Amino acid sequence: MQKNLMLPLYVTSGEPAGIGPDICLSLAERIDERPIVVLADINMLRDRANMLKQDIQIIEYMGQTETSAQGQLYVEHVPLANPVVMGQLDVKNAAYVLEQLRRSADYAMSGKSVGVATAPVQKSIINDAGMHFSGHTEYYQEFAGAERVVMMLATQTLRVALATTHLALRDVPDAITQERLHQVIDILIHDLKTKFKIEHPHILVCGLNPHAGEGGYLGMEEIEVINPVLESYRAQGVNMSLSLPADTLFTPENLKDADAVLAMYHDQGLPVLKSQGFGEAINITLGLPFIRTSVDHGTALSLAGTGLAKSSSLHAAVDLALDLARR
Repeated sequence: MQKNLMLPLYVTSGEPAGIGPDICLSLAERIDERPIVVLADINMLRDRANMLKQDIQIIEYMGQTETSAQGQLYVEHVPLANPVVMGQLDVKNAAYVLEQLRRSADYAMSGKSVGVATAPVQKSIINDAGMHFSGHTEYYQEFAGAERVVMMLATQTLRVALATTHLALRDVPDAITQERLHQVIDILIHDLKTKFKIEHPHILVCGLNPHAGEGGYLGMEEIEVINPVLESYRAQGVNMSLSLPADTLFTPENLKDADAVLAMYHDQGLPVLKSQGFGEAINITLGLPFIRTSVDHGTALSLAGTGLAKSSSLHAAVDLALDLARR
């Protein structure tokens, strides 16, 4: 533990025309046990601080091992291609956003950091620039060479992992295969045990169809695909439900002893979680060989530079990353 105590945690500032730079500036309020380093154009961040009338000493990070003092912020300079107009996306700055991700992943993979927390990016502008980009999760997966990763969002009281992530709804049923479910559940169990130190995790699983298929009348996926996989884990002593109707699974009575819920698709589980803790929730990528956490919100272009952006989710993401690093 002492060996990596002074390794930094990197924070990507994300889309420069959005609120990422604004919320990253709020990290200067913190006092942490290790350096927190923001990846951003240092001049842009100084300009944003001045615009927001924030008296912050922005220090270029050159490998310092001591933590910054309150009111100070370490920044590793990543140069912008074009000056930023807040609220206006610019394809010429798409490569700047990806360079933040590349550096953060490279440092984590090479043991130069304890992990990364990410501010939001705008997927559309990166794709408009001619670079295929599905999201942070898929980018880090490819960089790390991981066969499968799992997106999990968490609040103080609820964790929701996803069997599929950024897929059109019409593509979801075909993507729910026994092979995918085995991969996702293996990663979920492994990381709950190793990263979260939950020795015997209790996992609830959503069915794909309404009423979990209603015995086959509303779909056969639960009978033919999902439950056979879940039965195999239950036979090994894993504390896991069979597929449950998603409309009643998320009741307090059902959730009171659960360590995580596995939802079949993005908008099945995340609306419930975000309704409970939007702005405080954290996105965690499971299955990576390093720690990656993220905010639970988007770029909020209209709020950039207004001083109205809330930074609570970024602070929660940093807190969790630091907590996982010390476990």
